[in-house]
Parts: sequence; C-alpha cells; structure tokens
Amino acid sequence: MTPAQNVPEDRIQIGQLRSAYGLNGWLWVYSNTEPMSNVFDYLPWFVETKAGWQTVDVKRWKPHGKGLVASLKGVSDRTMADSLVGANIWIAKSQLPQPGVDEYYWSDLKGLVVLGLDEQEQEINFGKIHELFETGANDVMVVHATAESIDGEERMIPWHKDVVQRVDLEAGRIYVNWGVDY
Repeated sequence: MTPAQNVPEDRIQIGQLRSAYGLNGWLWVYSNTEPMSNVFDYLPWFVETKAGWQTVDVKRWKPHGKGLVASLKGVSDRTMADSLVGANIWIAKSQLPQPGVDEYYWSDLKGLVVLGLDEQEQEINFGKIHELFETGANDVMVVHATAESIDGEERMIPWHKDVVQRVDLEAGRIYVNWGVDY
C-alpha cells in the first residue's frame, strides 16, 4: 500500500474489504463485479483509509467458501488488515472495458431522468434512477420522484426490452414504455 498520488476523478466502486482473514494480513473481499473474481482484473485499487487515499495492489487471491480472500502488497499481519476493514475498493472508470452495443454500466444509468409517454403522446417525467438491482428474471430500476416528476411516487421499473425504449446518456435521459398507474 502506498499513499495515492492521483486518485481518479471518474472513479467507480467495484467492491469492499470486509474483514480480516487469518493472521497473515489476508482480507475478505466483497465484489460488485460479475463474475465476482473479475474484481482482480482491475488493478491497482484505490481505497480510502483513515490515513487518506491509498493505492493497493494484490499479491495473491483465492476463492474461499462462497467468497474471495486476498493478500495485499504491504499488508503482512492481522492488525494491518483490520485497519482496512470496511474500506471501499475503487478503480478508475477508464480501467473498465467499453460496454457493447445496448449495454450499460449501472453507474452510467444512475441519475438519468426517466421519461414515458401518456395516451396523447405527451412526455411524462417519472423521476430519476436512484439505483438498480438484480432479480432472478431481470434487473430493476428504482426511480425516485423529483420536483419535475408527475407525482411523488417511487417506482420499480423492470429493465426489459419491452420496457426500455431508448437510452440517451449524453442527454441524461432514458425513455420507457411504462404507465403512470402501473
């Protein structure tokens, strides 16, 4: 671990250091990547500690039970590992591969304005995407109302080809086939 010189402005969180594992400085790693072992494809990591931002490299890692454990360069005992527990793992967004056609990173979708059409083909503002989550069938957008939205309702809108009509990242909008009363 070394103090980070240039923490990326466009950083994205890909995981978290959860708890110490054993006595030799290993840590449980929670991963937001799919599959979870892809978290190790994006090095170095940036973690924010009490001492400020640190650049972290992984010496070794392995699957363990249903999770992952890792040995980090410069972390050689449990006390050092304990000092990192709870630290979020960040990378520069530029480290991620470009998404394919009609593929998006969830982080790019958060904050987009969600628009639909009423029976008279007038635009309806449902609010902004607050978060996304997976279900067994498809992903779901959690849309929070804003001052500009049609009402104060929070909506759960499925990410499905029949619902999502168009995504315009540059304009910060997503168009959906969704009714006010759904």
